[in-house]
Amino acid sequence: MTATIQINKRGSLTLPKALRRRLGLEQGGVVMAEATDGGILLRPAVAYPIEIYSDERVGAFDAAEAELKKRLGRKARP
Repeated sequence: MTATIQINKRGSLTLPKALRRRLGLEQGGVVMAEATDGGILLRPAVAYPIEIYSDERVGAFDAAEAELKKRLGRKARP
């Protein structure tokens, strides 16, 4: 499928409905754009939220793990 798409003054573009349907893209969906020798390649993508752990949060994980090992009666790994 080929489509001509106009880029607006903000640099945004809208994928035609038929193309979105064919690729299974819905509102809020994510695509990856890659520059290739032949042009721009757009592919459906998935984005997962990540959490960057603070030292305090890592300490809480360590404490919870130590408590679990204590309750299970196992030695901590080196």
